[in-house]
Amino acid sequence: MSERLWRILVDSFPKILLPGLKMTVPLTVIAFSLAMVIATVVALIQFAHVKVLTQIARFYIWVIRGTPLLVQLFVVYYGLPKVGVVMDAFPAAVLVFSINEGAYCAETMRGALESVPVGQIEAGYCAGLNFVQVMRRIVLPQALRTAFPPLSNSLISMVKDTSLAANITVTEMFMATQRVVARTYEPLALYLEVALIYLIFSTVLTWVQRMGEKKLSAYGVKEARHA
Repeated sequence: MSERLWRILVDSFPKILLPGLKMTVPLTVIAFSLAMVIATVVALIQFAHVKVLTQIARFYIWVIRGTPLLVQLFVVYYGLPKVGVVMDAFPAAVLVFSINEGAYCAETMRGALESVPVGQIEAGYCAGLNFVQVMRRIVLPQALRTAFPPLSNSLISMVKDTSLAANITVTEMFMATQRVVARTYEPLALYLEVALIYLIFSTVLTWVQRMGEKKLSAYGVKEARHA
């Protein structure tokens, strides 16, 4: 590695990392939080078998999962202004990522809800609990433990998918890297560098996932003993 290339990598590292901390991380956290709200609501609608709302939920999942994320970004950021809906790049990215991820996580949550034994739900109703109380006290705590690993994987995937936001001018890590490449003409080294930073972020989330799974497993064992 030449001295010039080493100097470029050292100088560019903070220029790539800072947009990650200022843009990529907030984009991921906000969008995934909203996605979880959407996913929980959509999953509960399907679990409750509310006829009309279930059809709407299934249509939403079908459309979002059947179209590319990049196309959805372009529709919202470049297409909606044609009908008078103008959004800044960051809010547009948050909206698209949350709606997109919400569709995938909704199916994860639905599967987790349906994994809860029916007998426990019936026992809750026999104890005098209404639907909301059964969901809050019996179904959701167990479903969240089941859904935690796949939801964590979805979060890690979203961190990497945020690189697509560069296509609608969000100044996250990938766009910052592109600007450095345009100035230095060292694409291989710089793209490997940003890949390493994404890997670091994903590794940290993987550690958090493992710790969360251990705590949830310990909580489940404790509950079983008390039962």
